[in-house]
Amino acid sequence: MTGYAAARANMIERQLRPNTITDERVIAAFAHLRREVFVPEKLRAIAYADEDLPLGGGRYLMAPMVAARLLQALDIARGDAALVVGAGVGYEAALIASLCRSVVAVEENGDLARLGRAALVEHRIATVKFVEGPAMQGSRARPAYDAILFAGAVAEIPAEIAEQLAEGGRLAAVVKPADGPGRATLATRTGGILAHRVMFDAATPLLPGYARKPAFVF
Repeated sequence: MTGYAAARANMIERQLRPNTITDERVIAAFAHLRREVFVPEKLRAIAYADEDLPLGGGRYLMAPMVAARLLQALDIARGDAALVVGAGVGYEAALIASLCRSVVAVEENGDLARLGRAALVEHRIATVKFVEGPAMQGSRARPAYDAILFAGAVAEIPAEIAEQLAEGGRLAAVVKPADGPGRATLATRTGGILAHRVMFDAATPLLPGYARKPAFVF
């Protein structure tokens, strides 16, 4: 077993399984993807570390355990269409691609998007479409999505993106207000109503531009 393969196996056995990751489809997705291919070369030696990896410009690749728990909560089905907001290097989008029909990955940083596209090509994943543009707007490439994942923390879930969730759809994000810890949250749309459930605490860094805007004071 090569060094990266051993690190990937250790990630699964020491980070994922001990932290309530029981969905074998999710575990298989993490086992298949070479995480080191999705990060800049200088980070490859620590690609499987149990932490958020700095990609530069205030961007991070989420810690494997947090990403795995969010993916498991989304309960993605084979026929689903998914949206990843602030996709970065596309690692989470690639994970989701092994679970569903199609993925739209929205990323406004061209350098990260190029790294992500190259990693997808190397893995021969053709069901992820990178869309370069403001992540805050999501993507209208489809009328609605069955699953939406934020690949970084947000102070609140933008209404424009919540509106892109289909009836019966699930949205997962780490919601991190300015005055409190980050909390992994699952939102589900039923009867047109979006219900939220907090799952666990997470120290995931905020996506740039997703901090809460300061209120105007007279």
